[in-house]
Amino acid sequence: MRVIAGIDEVGRGPVIGPMVIAGVSIASHDLEKLKLMGVKDSKKLTHPARIRLAEEIKKIAIRYELVEIPVEVIDRNLLKGVNLNMLEAKFMALIIEKLKPDEAYIGSVDVNADRFKKMIEQHLTKLSVKLNVSHHAEDEYPVVAAASILAKCRREEIINELKQRVGDFGSGYPHDPKTKEFLIKWVKEHGALPPFARKTWKTSKKALQLKLNEALI
Repeated sequence: MRVIAGIDEVGRGPVIGPMVIAGVSIASHDLEKLKLMGVKDSKKLTHPARIRLAEEIKKIAIRYELVEIPVEVIDRNLLKGVNLNMLEAKFMALIIEKLKPDEAYIGSVDVNADRFKKMIEQHLTKLSVKLNVSHHAEDEYPVVAAASILAKCRREEIINELKQRVGDFGSGYPHDPKTKEFLIKWVKEHGALPPFARKTWKTSKKALQLKLNEALI
């Protein structure tokens, strides 16, 4: 039996919340089941469809792994000069070593897919596995789409729990006016950014600068 893995991430761009990377390992003879189930890129599915498919994926998977990278880890690494590509490569390699597949399919987050493949390989010290790294892998390989569904469902769960605690902050993406306004208001009320915001993002820095400008008036 050949074991095939798919790896994907969500939450790379938002200013609020963690990044989540998921990995799924499937027996090669079960790959066709993913297509029949209707598995495709999580962005092309409704929330209820993602929830339903996530449960079905977990049932046929040999194993699945989820890694949540909190905002403080993202910020700390960026300040040290470790960019998001490097960070993702490290955690994707960690997931691959846990899944122990014969072959892994991964969506490239780098414009240069070969370069990203080499980044991952540098961290694969305990395992010899064939890596297939390409752009839009979630559209081409259902096993990668399956990973994207698990990652998306977990991040949505985290974000929904967060909104129940602190109120609606919109999509959490830097371009969202509601997210920007939420951060500005939070900084005004608390004098600092919320612990769930990425402090190295320009949106966060602008919210802090507005508070500083007000203090100088």
